[in-house]
Amino acid sequence: MTEAEATEQGGGESTFTVIVAAVANLGIALAKAVAGVISGSSAMLSEAAHSVADTVTEVLLLTALKRSEKPADEDHPLGYGPERYIWAMLAAVATFVGGAVFSLYDGVHTLVEGEDLGDPLVSYIVLGVAFLLEGYSLRTGLKQARGEAARFRAPFKLYLRHTPDTAVKAVVLEDSAALIGLVLAAGGLLGGQLTGSGVWDGVASLLIGVLLLGVAWVLGRSNAELLIGRPLPKPMRERIRAELVAVEHIEAVLELTTLVQGPREALVAAKVDFRDVSTAAQIEWACEQAELRLRAVFPGVTRVYLDPTPGHAQQRTEGLNPWP
Repeated sequence: MTEAEATEQGGGESTFTVIVAAVANLGIALAKAVAGVISGSSAMLSEAAHSVADTVTEVLLLTALKRSEKPADEDHPLGYGPERYIWAMLAAVATFVGGAVFSLYDGVHTLVEGEDLGDPLVSYIVLGVAFLLEGYSLRTGLKQARGEAARFRAPFKLYLRHTPDTAVKAVVLEDSAALIGLVLAAGGLLGGQLTGSGVWDGVASLLIGVLLLGVAWVLGRSNAELLIGRPLPKPMRERIRAELVAVEHIEAVLELTTLVQGPREALVAAKVDFRDVSTAAQIEWACEQAELRLRAVFPGVTRVYLDPTPGHAQQRTEGLNPWP
């Protein structure tokens, strides 16, 4: 499989994963809202808000995937890859505002004002169906995430924690939170049914809100790091240094800068000390060979910039080093 095919396949998998999650959440949101009105359960209404927020999140993630695929042009010579993190950040905000804030408010309102409990049967049925749909969506996200982790030869938890593919990360985290939220909502319904008190439902709504706050924080922080500029992991940077030094005519790597630009895009820039006796033609071919070696080891490295720089010893000899 070529690099282009791998990138296209990965992008297609992410899109399919997000679409599955969006369709599931839209149907679940409508069912939860109806069940919440019938049963009078604040936890069910919080879960409905949760699913609406997740649906908005998936729409924003689809927008991110679509816009980040635009090829580089004169105005954006490095491409549009980082744009996905802007939309993914907005998705995290949607989770916070649309889900967490409403759930916390509804929980506090229920505890203060109380609620009239209706027939919970419809809510139980909706929760059961929602659990199956959310489970399928989560399974789709986990399947892609595990496949990507295996491709990078990384432990699954480590990959999920550091992956720049925040669309898949968002689906996995939100669907996991959705399953936990469904259990909390069911617990609130059962507690209210057994005791006749709406306190259980209000507490369940508060817990759902706290859960969504956690998800929004994790996703927001991940996207903020990538927007600010995150380097490749340290083991990859060390391997890049080793590959560069292994190229003929390269003496040392004086400075190395790496930047993640997308799930399958990374930039490498380095100040390189070439052998003093190397000709201009040899330096040119050494740069070309270095780029080919890096792309062979790391297909995601799409841009390589090497800056021929005198070594520290030579700088001191010639009086170019301001720090003797």
